Formats: sequence, C-alpha cells, structure tokens
Amino acid sequence: MLITRWQAPNKLSREQAQMILEAEGLEPFEETLAPQKKIGEHRHPFTEVRIVLQGELLYNISGNQVLLREGDRIEIPANTRHSHACQNGETCFSVYAQKIV
Repeated sequence: MLITRWQAPNKLSREQAQMILEAEGLEPFEETLAPQKKIGEHRHPFTEVRIVLQGELLYNISGNQVLLREGDRIEIPANTRHSHACQNGETCFSVYAQKIV
C-alpha cells in the first residue's frame, strides 16, 4: 500500500484529482458514501487508486488501519483484502481508478 498525504495549502478539486488520474492513463470514477457507511472487506484483481476529496475514510488493509483525509491518496495492491468506512458523520466523496498491473 502506498499513501500520499496532501500537503498543499489549497484544497484539491474534483477536476484536478480526475486530471491527475487521467495523466497516469487511468479512468477515474466517483464514489459518494453517506455518513458512517461501511464497505465490507473485499479484494480486487487490480490495484485500487483513490483520492479523498471530502470527509474522512478509515481503511482497514489486511488488519492495518489508516485514516485518509481530504486530498490524501492511497494505492492498494491487487488481491489485497481491504474495507473502508466514512468517518466523523460527514459525507465522504472520492475519485478512484483501477490500475491493471
């Protein structure tokens, strides 16, 4: 897993996040999760790349927990067990893509 924390003083926009993923040759999708919504444990045959744009997502990746905030990016390797949940009573919005390796 690779985590990149957003360090810039300005907030990352949806358009900017989509352009970042498209520049890497990826097709971005959007996901909105209601407050406290949980996505149960699962795995994919591709690397998942996600950028959080609103709210906080708590990931559980093979037993390790990591909290992502606005602007943070995560790459989860293919076939890695993971789940995530929206935190702090706020709607979570993110842009994600599938990286075939």
